[in-house]
Amino acid sequence: MSRIGKAPISLPNGVTVDIKPFQVTVKGPKGELTQKLEDGVEVKVDGSTLTVIRKTEQKRHRAYHGLYRSLLSNMVKGVSEGYKIEQELVGVGYRASNQGQTLDLVLGYSHHVVFELPTEIKVATRQERGQNPIITLESHDKQLIGQVAAKIRSLRKPEPYKGKGIKFVGEVLRRKAGKSAAKK
Repeated sequence: MSRIGKAPISLPNGVTVDIKPFQVTVKGPKGELTQKLEDGVEVKVDGSTLTVIRKTEQKRHRAYHGLYRSLLSNMVKGVSEGYKIEQELVGVGYRASNQGQTLDLVLGYSHHVVFELPTEIKVATRQERGQNPIITLESHDKQLIGQVAAKIRSLRKPEPYKGKGIKFVGEVLRRKAGKSAAKK
């Protein structure tokens, strides 16, 4: 049996779960999320715990068991605490600013990169003298915030020689040695 799938999910105060056939909705102080379910998985609420049960031992249902337990756990954590991702712009002249849901990036191209963010994500930028600019993303939806952060990072991935580009705060990059002088 799936060790992840059989683990119960504890519901914090203020989080409610609405179960309909093939759909689960989780509401909390940070927002509301909905997840569709496959027919081989069933969700039950007992007091303040949420459990995911699979109906058969088919390989497909065993795979969905752990998947949906993880998705529901992320939803519960998202609507109660929320998720936060910080990204750092490493490079001379790299800047970031935001106006509402619009992120304006200067990444060494001949033009500014303007990135429109979904309404579910809150964005903040900070730039201190002598420090690299930081972009902070906050949301209750883990999947959406991860996808947006990956898209922002893909605008200028860190290169392996000097490390210039957009990286996650705390990310360790594999660096390469540059060219060495020719030996005669």
